[in-house]
Amino acid sequence: MSIIAQYGEIFIWMACIFGFFMAWGVGANDVANAMGTSVGSKAITIRQAIIIAVIFEFLGAWLAGGQVTETIRKGIIDPALLEDDPQLLVYGMLASLLAAGSWLLLASMRGWPVSTTHSIVGAIVGFALAGLGFDAVDWSRVGNIAASWVVSPLMAGSIAFMLFKSVQHLIFENRDPEQAAKRYVPLYVMLVGFIIAMVTLTKGLKHIGLEVSFSESLLYSLLFGCALMLLGIWMERRLAPSSRKTDTFGFEGVERVFGVLMLFTACAMAFAHGSNDVANAVGPLAAVISVVYDHGDIHGAAAVPWWVLVLGGGGIVVGLVTYGRRVIATVGTGITELTPSRGFAATLAAATTVVLASGTGLPISTTHTLVGAVLGVGLARGIAALNLKVIGTIVISWLITLPAGGGLAIVFFFLFKGIFG
Repeated sequence: MSIIAQYGEIFIWMACIFGFFMAWGVGANDVANAMGTSVGSKAITIRQAIIIAVIFEFLGAWLAGGQVTETIRKGIIDPALLEDDPQLLVYGMLASLLAAGSWLLLASMRGWPVSTTHSIVGAIVGFALAGLGFDAVDWSRVGNIAASWVVSPLMAGSIAFMLFKSVQHLIFENRDPEQAAKRYVPLYVMLVGFIIAMVTLTKGLKHIGLEVSFSESLLYSLLFGCALMLLGIWMERRLAPSSRKTDTFGFEGVERVFGVLMLFTACAMAFAHGSNDVANAVGPLAAVISVVYDHGDIHGAAAVPWWVLVLGGGGIVVGLVTYGRRVIATVGTGITELTPSRGFAATLAAATTVVLASGTGLPISTTHTLVGAVLGVGLARGIAALNLKVIGTIVISWLITLPAGGGLAIVFFFLFKGIFG
């Protein structure tokens, strides 16, 4: 009797528990990508952010989280190498889930915004080294992922810098900022609508059988952006004028408009994040279920039962509610002081970078992207506007994420191998 047949039910139960733990870590740490700038700029309260994120993260994970997912995230190792010893894949996926979840727990307790994707990738690299040897890892893939540490923050930071400078020049430095806002904000609304639609079509709906090409996504997103611009013009005319200054650069009414825009971007980012990053938790879980149900047969991709997506979405929600506010505080207030207009520039820059990466196939981290965007906004106001101590801590946590996940996975892999092998 094989080990998989003997302990199959136990493996599935363990995978469900560890998968939920990993999804908890995604919710506790990564949801700050969607909500940190909105809360930090006081566009919405932490309570409102949690309600929005709970709804849209869960819907994204459940509705668009993927019917089929890679058994091994990002193609780090070839599943064919495990065909002779399928139980090694089970040990490896269990170890990877527990290792990545443990690292995310530690990072969330400290308020460090780290990449959940890099956490699970580091864990899988560790398992591959322990179970299959150095040559089993596709190091070029790992190199591409490591390169994103530099590429995604730089790209998002540059876009955020230019966006905020344009807002500052066109609106806040105008003789009449409120009139300038009425003139230019509809264009920003159209840009928000376009990017929201692109993020959702390229990242959020690719798994539900909706075959939309990149060029079709561009067309639909442009139409959606124009429709939202018309809606924005109508809503703008209903806003009561305000002449009370609440910010160094402009009027309360102007910032209020950007606060409304941030609400749209936060909802879209939460939906896209839930649909995309739930795979970090349910991918390894689906791999274990697939191997047990198929009596040891290993495939490059595995079907994901609906209840697994619900489990992943539920874990994200629980993580957000219990620990999410710590990382949200770091992203929203720890790096630089945010207002709705600055937060809008950062969030829109992060969403734009996600769209560009989806179109070009560039591997990026949403966490690194948003932190880079917030840095770009801070730099637009001068280096003194940045908290360099917090930034240094964040960069160190990024650098140790891959080795931390890998080291923990090696320990857990040998532990499970010793228990069941």
